[in-house]
Amino acid sequence: MLHAVADKNNPLPRSILRRTAFQLLDGEWRFALDTKDQGLQEQWFARHNFTETAVFPGSIESHLIAAKKSVEASSLYNDSDEVVAWYECDFSIPAEWSNSPNRLTQLTFGACGYETRVWLNGVLLKTIEGEDTHLGEYSSFSYELPPELLQSVNRLTVRVADTINADIPRGKQASRVYKQGGIWYQTVSGAVRSVWLETVGRNRLRSRLGVISSLRDRLVEFDLTTRIHEAGEYVLRLTITPHANSETNKKQSPITAQFNLSLEAGERVQRIPLAMPNAKLWSPDAPHLYHLWAELVAPDGNVTGIETHFGLRKIGAHGPRVYLNNDPIYLDGILYQPGISTFEEMHRHLHAIKKLGCNLARVHIAGIDPRIYDLADEIGLMLWVEIPSPHSSNQFSRDNHWAELQRMLVFIASHPSIVILSLYNEDWGAEDISTNIETRKYISNTFDYLRLFYPQLLVVDNDGWNHVSRNGRLSSHLLTAHLYTPNEDEWASSLNRLVAGETRGVTAQPLIVGDPYFYTGQTPLVISEWGGFGFTNYGGPDANEEKSERIRAFKREMRKRSIAGDMYTQATSIEEENNGIIDPASGELLVPQGLLNSNSLLDG
Repeated sequence: MLHAVADKNNPLPRSILRRTAFQLLDGEWRFALDTKDQGLQEQWFARHNFTETAVFPGSIESHLIAAKKSVEASSLYNDSDEVVAWYECDFSIPAEWSNSPNRLTQLTFGACGYETRVWLNGVLLKTIEGEDTHLGEYSSFSYELPPELLQSVNRLTVRVADTINADIPRGKQASRVYKQGGIWYQTVSGAVRSVWLETVGRNRLRSRLGVISSLRDRLVEFDLTTRIHEAGEYVLRLTITPHANSETNKKQSPITAQFNLSLEAGERVQRIPLAMPNAKLWSPDAPHLYHLWAELVAPDGNVTGIETHFGLRKIGAHGPRVYLNNDPIYLDGILYQPGISTFEEMHRHLHAIKKLGCNLARVHIAGIDPRIYDLADEIGLMLWVEIPSPHSSNQFSRDNHWAELQRMLVFIASHPSIVILSLYNEDWGAEDISTNIETRKYISNTFDYLRLFYPQLLVVDNDGWNHVSRNGRLSSHLLTAHLYTPNEDEWASSLNRLVAGETRGVTAQPLIVGDPYFYTGQTPLVISEWGGFGFTNYGGPDANEEKSERIRAFKREMRKRSIAGDMYTQATSIEEENNGIIDPASGELLVPQGLLNSNSLLDG
């Protein structure tokens, strides 16, 4: 039976918190691999003899190895495109949780998938969104546990199914299309973040938030989500104070406001504006943050609340430059692929990236622990995030991509550090982009949607090449290019050609696809991948000292030209892709501190 409670220094993997009790279900669970996918028909959720155990959270691959069912995790999919595993544990609800009629017990999976079904004491549960089967493996999802199903000891049964089907979002995990090796990595299936219970109000604010700020009048707009079981007249109260971990002036008086809301049963998003006339802005050099405490007061006086931090900032792209808070900024970035790194390792990686002199990390096609976004907010590191892409292009894969985008937006919209979002990378999941107008329409329409509803983000349509032009306008805020060569003369020549507006023959694929597009500096040009020195496929020096000199020389060439930023490949080595400049385990730099801060090269 599981009774673990998290230490205060080990918070839950989420950014929006509650001041309520919770109970982690992490630990040893009963486990069985369903090799013939017969568990549903045989009703394993009702009762099954689970012969193995596994530590939850953890990947199915690691559980099989621990159970000695497979010598190599990569052999998991040899005989089938799909793997199915079942998990089960027992838990008890603390007595004090069940004493209030105004409260419910909520079950949350930090991340699990790709397909997840959950039974409580043999009864199938629906997610708060009404799903029998939750799809997705990169973000959290929750269940309200029906009080009538709860017993003194409860049995929780979970069925997880994953597939190497190329139509589902996979990022850089291996699939039927892209096999493990080189730049493609081991597939990881199952529950990869914590699972927990918590007590929540029946009528409450959900743990999600969007933040849009206007610098001109220091106005902040909050998108808050209400979940209501009893319709009525509610009051929303907001309190804003300087964040405890921020350099923001602690002497600033709290800002308070309240709003009357008539709420029907169900769920809705409500936008709330609030003026902060003396607010300080967030930036990498001065990451000022504020603390938000939001309370929903029910008609009977019951109060529930959520809390988080936020920052005010504006990101923009005008002409050949990127602007942060209306000031031009050069993006000194690095490609970061966390892979299966632990939260503690990622914590060290981000601090190391700052030491390199970067103001931005491009988190490459990965879903990560939301606490990493919190850390980036606090230390002042801008992030470029990307939707884990499918590996095929058709209507089904586009539908899956859209669904993954919506899940992702819920959890990134409140972070000042997240400034750029990519839809695709190098045509992965959009392989027919140059021949299929439906693919280009989907990308253009998605760009327009994000530009309208998420103005706090710059959006890149298809990073690296084959950017979509519609009537001569890019469906992207940035014109990005992937440019790999170890030769300094070729490097300078390629940069000259890009800046001069050449869109063919410079990158591996044409830079523009769709309608004619004539580049004259009207969009910021970013070299979003380059270097990779040390990896067999990319060439260049292996020794760190020589590698450092080559990096400086290449950075210097970019700063001589009308280029808005660059992302060096890459922060840490991962599997066979051995070209990192940060030790993945320790977080120690393998190159000199400040190497990627190009401002130090301007006079050199």
